[in-house]
Amino acid sequence: MLDLMSFKKEILITVVVLIVIFGLNVLSKQAIRKFGRTSSIDINSRKIIFYLSNLFFYGIGIILITLIWGVNLQEFSVFISSVLAIVGIGFVAQWSILSNLTASVILFFSHPLRLGDRIRVLDSDFDWTGKVEDISGFYLFMRTDDGRRITIPTNLVIQKGIEILQQDEHPVKIDETETK
Repeated sequence: MLDLMSFKKEILITVVVLIVIFGLNVLSKQAIRKFGRTSSIDINSRKIIFYLSNLFFYGIGIILITLIWGVNLQEFSVFISSVLAIVGIGFVAQWSILSNLTASVILFFSHPLRLGDRIRVLDSDFDWTGKVEDISGFYLFMRTDDGRRITIPTNLVIQKGIEILQQDEHPVKIDETETK
């Protein structure tokens, strides 16, 4: 039977790390909510950022806890590099998925495009002019002036230019019952 007193320091540091990670995660979610409300971003777009925030903080927490409990740093770095190599190969195989998720994050934080805006996609091959209905993790959904409902991958929204013809005067009302 292990003597818990011999692991007193590790247990204490683990509890502190968990409290700090959970606290930072809660603070980041509050900041995302505040930014989303002030920018009139709908809840579905915020959920993507919430999931990425969770992934980041819990990943950092797992790494710190494994180091606290005495995993050899050299063995741990070999393990992490192996996992990252496998994940990297998977992302290269599915590059469009990664680029669409990245574009969604960029659209969330720094693009003036919002739901309800009337836009024109600046493309020489297509004449897409219409109203933005939704922006998800992978696609922008819009209703064109001729009544078609089209989806555009978010990475194309970043690559092509978007001209905002008319901003919605009535921003989307945000549901206050978000996931916590």
